[in-house]
Amino acid sequence: MHVGSFVLAAQFPGQGQGEALYRAVRSAEVAEEAGLDAVWLAEHHFVPYGTCPSAITLAAFLLGRTRRIQVGTAVSVLPTAHPVALGEQAALLHLTSGGRFSLGVGRGGPWVDLEVFGAGLQAYESGFPESLDLLVRWLREPAVGAAGERFRFREVPVVPRPSEALTDTVGPEVVVACTSPASVRLAAERGLPMLLGMHAGDEEKAEMVALWRRHARASGHPPAEVLGAAHVSAGVCQIADRRQDAVEALTKAMPGWLKQGLGAHVTVDGSERRMRDPLAYTELLCELHPVGTARLCADRLAATSERTGISRFALLVEGSGDLAATEENVRRLGAEVIPHLG
Repeated sequence: MHVGSFVLAAQFPGQGQGEALYRAVRSAEVAEEAGLDAVWLAEHHFVPYGTCPSAITLAAFLLGRTRRIQVGTAVSVLPTAHPVALGEQAALLHLTSGGRFSLGVGRGGPWVDLEVFGAGLQAYESGFPESLDLLVRWLREPAVGAAGERFRFREVPVVPRPSEALTDTVGPEVVVACTSPASVRLAAERGLPMLLGMHAGDEEKAEMVALWRRHARASGHPPAEVLGAAHVSAGVCQIADRRQDAVEALTKAMPGWLKQGLGAHVTVDGSERRMRDPLAYTELLCELHPVGTARLCADRLAATSERTGISRFALLVEGSGDLAATEENVRRLGAEVIPHLG
């Protein structure tokens, strides 16, 4: 199993944005010290739910501050970015880091971001497949041109070519955030692993993995490739000597952050949306994920892997909102949980 942290750079009530970003950087540095396998970085615009507006920029910074750990985006929002520009940055990080960069991409949401960056609602509603295919071509081919609905340009050489310097890989891995059967099929047809959200439990994730495998096989991907796909499961992790203390740490801090952060999202078309009850959602996350003693957390991760077939985890470790507590949480994850996992 491969265990990593999921860093949102969350701004909790009463905190400054710089404080949230500093905690994000420190938690990533401690993750490497503690022996975690990866750090996955979230991206959000204009909301305190996450104060990092460019996951790939923060990834570049952290790749420079670390030496061993894998650093990935979870996710770079593709409808608000040009696929070629994102592909160039991903190739650059792949080559300069010795292959330590992973590119996670997703559709994002129907937020005002689409208006600010000029993408429009169509880029979110129907343009994701075109953007994804152009991005993957850029990372796999020596020269690329486009004649799609959104992107049209003459063929140009890919510089730098991500496969040129590292003979053991064709380029950075691309992981697709999946929240629906349509996105699962999209990823499966292209043979791209999934990132599954922390709102989903083991049963739902197992169903999505099974659906991915069916579509991948139907698309002609080799059986070994289908079974070996390295999907990623996002979750929450809080470790304490007693489970009730771990739950209390999250239920005290996370509802305020969720209410403030999720409530700040503005739809691009003015449509109404229903927000989860922050306390109920926090309690659900505590039930679904490794929250409790180190032994319980290890057993929970092992059970999730067995039920879903997923062997990679991206765990939110900053749920307490406190820097010192976050660092301790990461260190305990490395010292007391990971040794119990295969």
